[in-house]
Amino acid sequence: MFIELRTPDERLRGPKSIDPAPVLAAVLRAARDGTVDLARLRVICEWIQYKANFRDPVGVRQVEPWALEAARGRGNGRTAEENAAWEIAIDLRRANPDSLEEVLNRALEQTSDPNTRVPLEEWGLGSRSVIWGFNALYWKALSLWERSTGRGYEQALPGGESDARNVAAARELIQQLFEVWDRLAERRALPDELHVLELGVGNGNQARVWLDEFRRLDREHGREYYRRLHYLMGDYSPHVLELARTAVADHGERVSSLVLDAMRPTETLGFLRYKAFLVYISNVYDNLPTDEIARIGGHLFQVQVRATVSSADAQQIAEDFGFDAKDLPDLVNRLIRLGPELLSEALHDRFATPDHAVRFWRAVWDALRLDERYVPLEALDTYDVAPGVSGELVRPIVESNGDLRMHVSNGAAASFTDTLPLLHPLGILQCHDLFVTDIHQYLTNFRGPGKYDGTVVNWVNGPLLAAIGSRRGFDVTFEAFVHRVGANVLTMTAKARD
Repeated sequence: MFIELRTPDERLRGPKSIDPAPVLAAVLRAARDGTVDLARLRVICEWIQYKANFRDPVGVRQVEPWALEAARGRGNGRTAEENAAWEIAIDLRRANPDSLEEVLNRALEQTSDPNTRVPLEEWGLGSRSVIWGFNALYWKALSLWERSTGRGYEQALPGGESDARNVAAARELIQQLFEVWDRLAERRALPDELHVLELGVGNGNQARVWLDEFRRLDREHGREYYRRLHYLMGDYSPHVLELARTAVADHGERVSSLVLDAMRPTETLGFLRYKAFLVYISNVYDNLPTDEIARIGGHLFQVQVRATVSSADAQQIAEDFGFDAKDLPDLVNRLIRLGPELLSEALHDRFATPDHAVRFWRAVWDALRLDERYVPLEALDTYDVAPGVSGELVRPIVESNGDLRMHVSNGAAASFTDTLPLLHPLGILQCHDLFVTDIHQYLTNFRGPGKYDGTVVNWVNGPLLAAIGSRRGFDVTFEAFVHRVGANVLTMTAKARD
């Protein structure tokens, strides 16, 4: 039996530390009394930092390290199911040592009992899970969600606001642009239009701060760059863009807004290719779909997931909204496909108003969990991280750091790759987000997925983005966000290599 504590130091030492000994003792008792082969049992204990997440306090995952061997006739006469191993996942934050042994016994029994969960989808890669359908729905129907919850989405962020909205940070970035433009102007090489692009504009407060400071500094500078500025705001949510347009109304002649997919910006912004002197991104990459891969015992695995709701929660939701529990998967699919307003029109007898449909949406979201299993990954060269990015790029990262589990950050990789061609040769891509900068950070802290209000959050695989940038001739660096003490947010900067 293998036991691992993936827990930050501050949770094992100091005034806020926890004692994992009672939890581990309960694990040993349950494992000893159970029927699972201890030689094929792993126990992973983590401190899940997100109060809202997709995991129960105790979960069980199937590991299939010998499934392929069995299929090839080298499984010692046992079936793939018989060759499977198991991983028990425990959230140290929520695990109660007094009842843990009983919970563990029930969890192990679930490995052969399909009636404890109601699946909302088939097994598949994390980036294709229904949770990302909910994530997209949140941004499409944000105004309805906010009306139902009574609060704006930024209030769900730590501290209730984005780290990006900071005058000092804006001033520093603007001064960098002025230096570049001054050098070009001296050589008569400065374009007539000076393009700046912001992806993921939020409520527009960051754009307003940036534009106000830009105009003020330009007046002091005396070069009339503001008159030539063309500030583009791009976001997936029409509601968010409308808020942003209102926030920057004082700069209306200098600003354009576009609805776009952050993972494929060139589809909308192809006209901007090689023209953007700055692409500014904040809190976007951590909200894009991702797979996870793991290395266990020297073998590579894909983490497959399946969105589920417990049978008890499914029954309660069905009773509250007046339908049969077996209809839950179909209703969830309709909700994601149609949205609350059209769902209310299509099923008016069940959801009398859009607000009623939103209450259903929120109930399912709160109850939503992800079952997980590990499936062998034979050939990385057959796996695509993102369009034009082969899985082979991941190999040196995942195979040189021992056994671990990490995000592939597919959506972030796709967005980053597709955004780089928009940059002017002297342009800068700057991104504020939750980045892992050392792969070994995955061994000590849980990095998602967590829930922020109605959205999904995952930390972003920084070494992977750096490798992608390097392949395309860009230097990628990571620095602490110096304008807010104690922030988890880092600043990633990409520039074309000299």
